[in-house]
Amino acid sequence: MCSVKYETDNDFTMSRNYTDILKYQINDEGCKTTSSTEQKKVEKNVLLLYKLNKEPILDRYKHTEFLKKSLIYLTTPYECLDSSRPWLCYWILHSLQILNERLEDKIYSNIVKFLSKCQSRNGGFGGGPGQLPHLATTYAAVNALYIIGTKEAYEAINRKALVRFLMSLHGEDGSFSMHYDGEADIRGAYCALTVAKLTNTFSPEIFKDTARWIQRCQTWEGGFGGCPGMEAHGGYALCGLASLVLLGETDLCNLKSLIRWAVNKQMILEGGFQGRTNKLVDGCYSFWHGGIFPTIHAILLKQNPTLNMKHWLFNQHALQEYLLICCQDSDGGLLDKPEKSRDVYHTCYALSGLSVAQNSECPLITGPQDINSVKPIHSVYNLELSTVMNGLAYFKLLPDTVNNKIV
Repeated sequence: MCSVKYETDNDFTMSRNYTDILKYQINDEGCKTTSSTEQKKVEKNVLLLYKLNKEPILDRYKHTEFLKKSLIYLTTPYECLDSSRPWLCYWILHSLQILNERLEDKIYSNIVKFLSKCQSRNGGFGGGPGQLPHLATTYAAVNALYIIGTKEAYEAINRKALVRFLMSLHGEDGSFSMHYDGEADIRGAYCALTVAKLTNTFSPEIFKDTARWIQRCQTWEGGFGGCPGMEAHGGYALCGLASLVLLGETDLCNLKSLIRWAVNKQMILEGGFQGRTNKLVDGCYSFWHGGIFPTIHAILLKQNPTLNMKHWLFNQHALQEYLLICCQDSDGGLLDKPEKSRDVYHTCYALSGLSVAQNSECPLITGPQDINSVKPIHSVYNLELSTVMNGLAYFKLLPDTVNNKIV
Protein backbone atom coordinates (compact mmCIF):
# COMPACT_ATOMS: atom_id res chain seq x y z
CA MET A 1 0.00 0.00 0.00
CA CYS A 2 1.11 3.50 -0.72
CA SER A 3 2.57 5.39 2.22
CA VAL A 4 2.67 9.11 2.90
CA LYS A 5 5.99 10.22 1.47
CA TYR A 6 6.88 12.79 -1.15
CA GLU A 7 10.54 12.31 -2.02
CA THR A 8 10.02 9.65 -4.73
CA ASP A 9 7.20 8.36 -6.87
CA ASN A 10 8.65 4.95 -7.79
CA ASP A 11 6.36 3.07 -5.41
CA PHE A 12 3.30 4.53 -7.08
CA THR A 13 4.14 3.41 -10.62
CA MET A 14 5.09 -0.24 -10.13
CA SER A 15 3.10 -3.01 -11.83
CA ARG A 16 2.11 -6.01 -9.73
CA ASN A 17 2.01 -9.74 -10.41
CA TYR A 18 -0.37 -12.45 -9.24
CA THR A 19 2.06 -13.98 -6.75
CA ASP A 20 2.68 -10.61 -5.11
CA ILE A 21 -0.96 -9.85 -4.45
CA LEU A 22 -1.92 -13.28 -3.10
CA LYS A 23 -0.33 -12.41 0.25
CA TYR A 24 -2.72 -9.50 0.67
CA GLN A 25 -5.86 -11.61 1.07
CA ILE A 26 -8.00 -10.65 4.03
CA ASN A 27 -7.18 -12.17 7.42
CA ASP A 28 -10.23 -11.92 9.66
CA GLU A 29 -8.18 -13.29 12.60
CA GLY A 30 -10.88 -15.85 13.34
CA CYS A 31 -13.57 -13.19 13.76
CA LYS A 32 -16.00 -13.70 10.89
CA THR A 33 -18.27 -10.73 10.13
CA THR A 34 -20.63 -9.74 7.32
CA SER A 35 -17.98 -7.32 6.04
CA SER A 36 -15.18 -9.90 6.07
CA THR A 37 -17.39 -12.45 4.30
CA GLU A 38 -18.24 -9.97 1.55
CA GLN A 39 -14.59 -8.94 1.25
CA LYS A 40 -13.55 -12.57 0.77
CA LYS A 41 -16.12 -12.97 -2.03
CA VAL A 42 -14.78 -9.92 -3.83
CA GLU A 43 -11.17 -11.03 -3.45
CA LYS A 44 -12.03 -14.51 -4.79
CA ASN A 45 -13.65 -13.04 -7.90
CA VAL A 46 -10.82 -10.58 -8.48
CA LEU A 47 -8.12 -13.22 -8.00
CA LEU A 48 -9.81 -15.52 -10.52
CA LEU A 49 -9.53 -12.77 -13.11
CA TYR A 50 -5.97 -11.81 -12.24
CA LYS A 51 -4.92 -15.46 -12.34
CA LEU A 52 -5.89 -15.61 -16.02
CA ASN A 53 -3.05 -13.14 -16.61
CA LYS A 54 -4.98 -11.39 -19.37
CA GLU A 55 -3.46 -8.35 -21.00
CA PRO A 56 -5.37 -5.26 -19.81
CA ILE A 57 -7.04 -3.91 -22.95
CA LEU A 58 -9.73 -1.24 -23.14
CA ASP A 59 -12.65 -2.52 -25.23
CA ARG A 60 -13.26 0.92 -26.68
CA TYR A 61 -15.64 -0.12 -29.48
CA LYS A 62 -18.05 -2.04 -27.26
CA HIS A 63 -18.14 0.73 -24.66
CA THR A 64 -18.85 3.30 -27.37
CA GLU A 65 -21.68 1.22 -28.82
CA PHE A 66 -23.19 0.65 -25.36
CA LEU A 67 -23.13 4.37 -24.62
CA LYS A 68 -24.61 5.41 -27.96
CA LYS A 69 -27.48 2.96 -27.56
CA SER A 70 -28.06 4.24 -24.02
CA LEU A 71 -28.72 7.74 -25.38
CA ILE A 72 -31.75 6.38 -27.21
CA TYR A 73 -32.95 3.41 -25.18
CA LEU A 74 -32.53 2.47 -21.52
CA THR A 75 -33.69 -0.73 -19.87
CA THR A 76 -36.38 -0.98 -17.16
CA PRO A 77 -33.97 -0.71 -14.18
CA TYR A 78 -33.24 2.89 -15.21
CA GLU A 79 -36.85 3.92 -14.43
CA CYS A 80 -35.73 4.88 -10.92
CA LEU A 81 -33.59 7.62 -12.52
CA ASP A 82 -36.51 9.52 -14.01
CA SER A 83 -35.58 12.47 -11.78
CA SER A 84 -31.93 12.22 -12.85
CA ARG A 85 -32.20 12.54 -16.61
CA PRO A 86 -29.60 15.34 -16.95
CA TRP A 87 -27.24 13.00 -15.13
CA LEU A 88 -27.85 10.33 -17.76
CA CYS A 89 -26.95 12.87 -20.46
CA TYR A 90 -23.78 13.89 -18.64
CA TRP A 91 -22.62 10.37 -17.79
CA ILE A 92 -23.03 9.21 -21.39
CA LEU A 93 -21.61 12.31 -23.11
CA HIS A 94 -18.63 12.52 -20.74
CA SER A 95 -17.82 8.83 -21.21
CA LEU A 96 -17.93 9.19 -24.99
CA GLN A 97 -15.68 12.23 -24.84
CA ILE A 98 -13.09 10.42 -22.70
CA LEU A 99 -13.12 7.73 -25.39
CA ASN A 100 -12.60 10.52 -27.98
CA GLU A 101 -15.94 9.85 -29.64
CA ARG A 102 -17.87 12.76 -31.16
CA LEU A 103 -21.57 12.52 -32.06
CA GLU A 104 -23.49 14.16 -34.90
CA ASP A 105 -24.42 17.82 -34.48
CA LYS A 106 -28.13 16.99 -34.73
CA ILE A 107 -27.89 14.64 -31.74
CA TYR A 108 -26.19 17.32 -29.67
CA SER A 109 -28.81 19.86 -30.68
CA ASN A 110 -31.58 17.49 -29.60
CA ILE A 111 -29.91 17.04 -26.21
CA VAL A 112 -29.66 20.81 -25.78
CA LYS A 113 -33.37 21.15 -26.51
CA PHE A 114 -34.20 18.44 -23.97
CA LEU A 115 -32.02 19.97 -21.25
CA SER A 116 -33.60 23.37 -21.92
CA LYS A 117 -36.95 21.81 -21.04
CA CYS A 118 -35.45 20.71 -17.70
CA GLN A 119 -34.48 24.31 -16.83
CA SER A 120 -36.72 26.16 -14.38
CA ARG A 121 -37.77 29.74 -15.04
CA ASN A 122 -36.61 30.37 -11.46
CA GLY A 123 -33.10 29.14 -12.30
CA GLY A 124 -31.35 25.82 -12.20
CA PHE A 125 -32.24 22.50 -13.81
CA GLY A 126 -34.57 19.80 -12.57
CA GLY A 127 -34.32 16.06 -13.08
CA GLY A 128 -36.69 16.23 -16.03
CA PRO A 129 -39.12 18.59 -17.75
CA GLY A 130 -41.40 20.23 -15.21
CA GLN A 131 -39.45 18.95 -12.20
CA LEU A 132 -38.19 21.24 -9.43
CA PRO A 133 -34.64 22.58 -9.86
CA HIS A 134 -31.92 20.78 -7.91
CA LEU A 135 -28.23 21.56 -7.53
CA ALA A 136 -27.11 18.05 -8.50
CA THR A 137 -29.04 18.00 -11.77
CA THR A 138 -28.00 21.61 -12.41
CA TYR A 139 -24.37 20.50 -12.17
CA ALA A 140 -25.05 17.57 -14.51
CA ALA A 141 -26.92 19.72 -17.05
CA VAL A 142 -24.25 22.45 -17.13
CA ASN A 143 -21.52 19.83 -17.55
CA ALA A 144 -23.46 18.16 -20.37
CA LEU A 145 -23.92 21.49 -22.14
CA TYR A 146 -20.21 22.21 -21.70
CA ILE A 147 -19.35 18.89 -23.34
CA ILE A 148 -21.58 19.69 -26.33
CA GLY A 149 -19.74 23.02 -26.48
CA THR A 150 -21.79 24.77 -29.17
CA LYS A 151 -23.12 28.32 -29.00
CA GLU A 152 -26.62 26.84 -28.75
CA ALA A 153 -25.52 24.77 -25.75
CA TYR A 154 -23.84 27.64 -23.93
CA GLU A 155 -26.73 30.01 -24.56
CA ALA A 156 -29.22 27.49 -23.19
CA ILE A 157 -28.06 28.36 -19.66
CA ASN A 158 -30.10 31.16 -18.10
CA ARG A 159 -27.32 32.82 -16.12
CA LYS A 160 -29.47 35.55 -14.56
CA ALA A 161 -31.90 33.04 -13.13
CA LEU A 162 -29.03 30.74 -12.14
CA VAL A 163 -27.59 33.42 -9.86
CA ARG A 164 -30.93 33.85 -8.13
CA PHE A 165 -31.22 30.08 -7.75
CA LEU A 166 -27.77 29.76 -6.16
CA MET A 167 -28.34 32.64 -3.78
CA SER A 168 -31.67 31.18 -2.66
CA LEU A 169 -29.96 27.95 -1.53
CA HIS A 170 -27.10 29.58 0.40
CA GLY A 171 -27.41 29.10 4.17
CA GLU A 172 -26.35 31.51 6.90
CA ASP A 173 -23.55 29.12 7.92
CA GLY A 174 -22.15 29.02 4.37
CA SER A 175 -23.66 25.65 3.41
CA PHE A 176 -25.90 25.02 0.40
CA SER A 177 -29.19 23.15 0.29
CA MET A 178 -29.55 20.80 -2.63
CA HIS A 179 -32.96 22.27 -3.43
CA TYR A 180 -35.56 24.56 -1.86
CA ASP A 181 -36.22 23.30 1.70
CA GLY A 182 -33.83 20.39 0.99
CA GLU A 183 -30.91 18.83 2.80
CA ALA A 184 -27.64 20.75 3.06
CA ASP A 185 -24.42 18.85 2.48
CA ILE A 186 -21.05 19.22 0.83
CA ARG A 187 -22.42 18.14 -2.56
CA GLY A 188 -24.46 21.34 -2.59
CA ALA A 189 -21.44 23.55 -2.07
CA TYR A 190 -19.48 21.68 -4.75
CA CYS A 191 -22.27 21.74 -7.33
CA ALA A 192 -22.99 25.42 -6.69
CA LEU A 193 -19.32 26.36 -6.99
CA THR A 194 -18.66 24.40 -10.16
CA VAL A 195 -21.65 25.78 -12.06
CA ALA A 196 -20.89 29.31 -10.84
CA LYS A 197 -17.27 29.07 -12.00
CA LEU A 198 -18.12 27.39 -15.30
CA THR A 199 -20.77 29.97 -16.19
CA ASN A 200 -18.92 33.05 -14.87
CA THR A 201 -21.60 33.71 -12.26
CA PHE A 202 -19.32 33.35 -9.23
CA SER A 203 -19.22 36.11 -6.63
CA PRO A 204 -17.89 36.14 -3.04
CA GLU A 205 -21.27 37.17 -1.67
CA ILE A 206 -22.97 34.04 -3.01
CA PHE A 207 -20.37 31.91 -1.21
CA LYS A 208 -19.97 33.84 2.02
CA ASP A 209 -18.58 31.55 4.79
CA THR A 210 -18.72 28.50 2.51
CA ALA A 211 -14.98 27.76 2.82
CA ARG A 212 -15.18 27.71 6.62
CA TRP A 213 -18.21 25.44 6.50
CA ILE A 214 -16.33 23.03 4.22
CA GLN A 215 -13.35 23.09 6.57
CA ARG A 216 -15.66 21.85 9.34
CA CYS A 217 -16.56 18.85 7.15
CA GLN A 218 -13.02 17.45 7.32
CA THR A 219 -13.05 14.58 9.79
CA TRP A 220 -10.62 13.14 12.30
CA GLU A 221 -9.75 10.48 9.68
CA GLY A 222 -8.57 13.13 7.24
CA GLY A 223 -11.25 12.85 4.58
CA PHE A 224 -14.39 14.94 4.26
CA GLY A 225 -17.88 13.99 5.35
CA GLY A 226 -21.17 15.15 3.87
CA CYS A 227 -21.55 17.73 6.62
CA PRO A 228 -19.79 18.47 9.93
CA GLY A 229 -19.69 15.35 12.10
CA MET A 230 -20.28 12.79 9.33
CA GLU A 231 -17.97 9.92 8.32
CA ALA A 232 -15.23 10.57 5.75
CA HIS A 233 -16.20 9.44 2.25
CA GLY A 234 -14.41 9.41 -1.11
CA GLY A 235 -17.10 11.32 -2.99
CA TYR A 236 -17.45 13.96 -0.29
CA ALA A 237 -13.67 14.27 -0.09
CA LEU A 238 -13.43 15.15 -3.76
CA CYS A 239 -16.30 17.63 -3.38
CA GLY A 240 -14.66 19.22 -0.34
CA LEU A 241 -11.15 19.54 -1.74
CA ALA A 242 -12.34 20.68 -5.18
CA SER A 243 -14.55 23.30 -3.52
CA LEU A 244 -11.63 24.70 -1.54
CA VAL A 245 -9.64 24.88 -4.79
CA LEU A 246 -12.42 26.84 -6.49
CA LEU A 247 -12.60 29.18 -3.51
CA GLY A 248 -8.80 29.62 -3.37
CA GLU A 249 -8.81 28.37 0.24
CA THR A 250 -6.83 25.11 0.15
CA ASP A 251 -4.83 26.25 3.19
CA LEU A 252 -7.94 25.45 5.24
CA CYS A 253 -7.47 21.75 4.45
CA ASN A 254 -5.34 19.57 6.75
CA LEU A 255 -3.43 18.16 3.79
CA LYS A 256 -1.21 15.71 5.67
CA SER A 257 -4.23 14.11 7.31
CA LEU A 258 -6.09 13.96 3.98
CA ILE A 259 -3.15 12.26 2.24
CA ARG A 260 -2.80 9.65 4.97
CA TRP A 261 -6.49 8.80 4.69
CA ALA A 262 -6.61 8.94 0.89
CA VAL A 263 -3.69 6.64 0.10
CA ASN A 264 -5.03 4.02 2.49
CA LYS A 265 -8.28 3.74 0.53
CA GLN A 266 -6.56 2.00 -2.37
CA MET A 267 -7.14 -1.72 -1.89
CA ILE A 268 -3.86 -3.61 -1.91
CA LEU A 269 -5.17 -6.78 -3.51
CA GLU A 270 -7.81 -5.40 -5.87
CA GLY A 271 -5.98 -2.23 -6.92
CA GLY A 272 -9.15 -0.11 -6.98
CA PHE A 273 -10.44 2.26 -4.31
CA GLN A 274 -12.98 1.82 -1.55
CA GLY A 275 -15.13 4.82 -0.67
CA ARG A 276 -14.96 4.51 3.10
CA THR A 277 -12.96 2.62 5.71
CA ASN A 278 -13.79 -1.12 5.85
CA LYS A 279 -15.97 -0.97 2.71
CA LEU A 280 -15.64 -2.91 -0.55
CA VAL A 281 -13.82 -1.77 -3.66
CA ASP A 282 -16.00 0.02 -6.23
CA GLY A 283 -15.14 1.10 -9.77
CA CYS A 284 -16.82 4.50 -9.37
CA TYR A 285 -14.36 5.49 -6.64
CA SER A 286 -11.65 5.30 -9.27
CA PHE A 287 -12.71 8.87 -9.92
CA TRP A 288 -14.44 9.96 -6.72
CA HIS A 289 -11.40 8.94 -4.73
CA GLY A 290 -8.65 8.76 -7.34
CA GLY A 291 -9.60 12.22 -8.58
CA ILE A 292 -8.42 13.70 -5.28
CA PHE A 293 -4.78 13.02 -6.10
CA PRO A 294 -4.16 15.42 -9.00
CA THR A 295 -5.33 18.25 -6.75
CA ILE A 296 -3.16 17.04 -3.87
CA HIS A 297 -0.26 16.87 -6.32
CA ALA A 298 -0.80 20.47 -7.44
CA ILE A 299 -1.03 21.73 -3.87
CA LEU A 300 2.16 19.94 -2.81
CA LEU A 301 4.10 21.31 -5.77
CA LYS A 302 2.82 24.81 -5.07
CA GLN A 303 4.04 24.48 -1.49
CA ASN A 304 7.42 23.07 -2.58
CA PRO A 305 8.28 23.38 -6.30
CA THR A 306 11.49 21.36 -5.82
CA LEU A 307 9.62 18.12 -5.01
CA ASN A 308 10.51 15.28 -7.39
CA MET A 309 6.97 14.24 -8.21
CA LYS A 310 6.00 13.09 -11.70
CA HIS A 311 3.19 10.72 -10.70
CA TRP A 312 0.21 10.72 -8.37
CA LEU A 313 0.51 9.41 -4.81
CA PHE A 314 -1.17 6.07 -5.51
CA ASN A 315 -0.38 2.97 -7.58
CA GLN A 316 -1.59 4.05 -11.01
CA HIS A 317 -0.87 0.70 -12.65
CA ALA A 318 -2.86 -1.18 -10.02
CA LEU A 319 -5.93 1.00 -10.56
CA GLN A 320 -5.75 0.60 -14.33
CA GLU A 321 -5.41 -3.17 -13.98
CA TYR A 322 -8.48 -3.32 -11.74
CA LEU A 323 -10.56 -1.28 -14.18
CA LEU A 324 -9.41 -3.04 -17.35
CA ILE A 325 -9.33 -6.61 -16.05
CA CYS A 326 -12.11 -6.64 -13.44
CA CYS A 327 -14.60 -3.91 -14.43
CA GLN A 328 -15.27 -4.27 -18.16
CA ASP A 329 -18.51 -5.94 -19.23
CA SER A 330 -18.04 -8.29 -22.17
CA ASP A 331 -20.92 -6.54 -23.97
CA GLY A 332 -19.65 -3.04 -23.29
CA GLY A 333 -19.91 -0.71 -20.33
CA LEU A 334 -18.07 -0.77 -17.03
CA LEU A 335 -19.15 -1.86 -13.58
CA ASP A 336 -18.64 -1.60 -9.86
CA LYS A 337 -16.85 -4.94 -9.35
CA PRO A 338 -16.94 -8.49 -10.79
CA GLU A 339 -20.42 -10.08 -10.79
CA LYS A 340 -22.11 -6.68 -10.79
CA SER A 341 -24.10 -5.30 -13.72
CA ARG A 342 -22.88 -2.60 -16.07
CA ASP A 343 -24.51 0.84 -16.04
CA VAL A 344 -23.79 4.29 -17.44
CA TYR A 345 -22.97 5.71 -13.98
CA HIS A 346 -20.12 3.27 -13.33
CA THR A 347 -19.04 3.51 -16.97
CA CYS A 348 -18.61 7.27 -16.55
CA TYR A 349 -16.69 7.24 -13.30
CA ALA A 350 -14.59 4.17 -14.12
CA LEU A 351 -13.46 5.86 -17.35
CA SER A 352 -12.86 9.11 -15.46
CA GLY A 353 -10.71 7.18 -13.00
CA LEU A 354 -8.86 5.50 -15.85
CA SER A 355 -8.10 8.94 -17.25
CA VAL A 356 -6.80 10.12 -13.88
CA ALA A 357 -4.61 7.02 -13.52
CA GLN A 358 -3.09 7.49 -16.97
CA ASN A 359 -2.60 11.22 -17.13
CA SER A 360 -0.21 12.14 -14.39
CA GLU A 361 2.50 14.72 -15.07
CA CYS A 362 4.48 11.87 -16.59
CA PRO A 363 1.80 9.80 -18.42
CA LEU A 364 1.57 6.18 -17.31
CA ILE A 365 -0.53 3.87 -19.49
CA THR A 366 -0.99 0.22 -18.60
CA GLY A 367 -1.30 -2.10 -21.61
CA PRO A 368 -1.00 -1.10 -25.28
CA GLN A 369 -0.82 2.69 -25.40
CA ASP A 370 -2.44 3.08 -28.83
CA ILE A 371 -5.53 1.17 -27.65
CA ASN A 372 -5.83 2.06 -23.97
CA SER A 373 -5.01 5.77 -23.99
CA VAL A 374 -7.96 8.02 -23.08
CA LYS A 375 -8.44 11.78 -23.01
CA PRO A 376 -7.21 13.71 -19.95
CA ILE A 377 -9.78 15.29 -17.65
CA HIS A 378 -9.88 18.25 -15.27
CA SER A 379 -10.44 16.43 -11.99
CA VAL A 380 -12.03 19.41 -10.22
CA TYR A 381 -14.95 19.53 -12.69
CA ASN A 382 -14.68 16.00 -14.14
CA LEU A 383 -14.71 17.34 -17.67
CA GLU A 384 -12.27 16.76 -20.50
CA LEU A 385 -9.51 19.40 -20.40
CA SER A 386 -10.17 21.16 -23.70
CA THR A 387 -13.89 21.24 -22.88
CA VAL A 388 -13.13 23.23 -19.73
CA MET A 389 -10.78 25.61 -21.52
CA ASN A 390 -13.19 26.28 -24.38
CA GLY A 391 -16.16 26.86 -22.11
CA LEU A 392 -14.32 29.11 -19.68
CA ALA A 393 -13.03 31.20 -22.59
CA TYR A 394 -16.59 31.63 -23.92
CA PHE A 395 -18.19 32.60 -20.61
CA LYS A 396 -15.31 34.88 -19.66
CA LEU A 397 -16.43 37.23 -22.42
CA LEU A 398 -19.92 37.50 -20.96
CA PRO A 399 -20.78 40.12 -18.31
CA ASP A 400 -20.36 39.37 -14.61
CA THR A 401 -23.95 38.72 -13.57
CA VAL A 402 -23.50 40.15 -10.07
CA ASN A 403 -21.24 43.15 -10.50
CA ASN A 404 -23.07 44.26 -13.64
CA LYS A 405 -26.42 44.07 -11.84
CA ILE A 406 -28.17 41.93 -14.41
CA VAL A 407 -29.62 39.58 -11.81
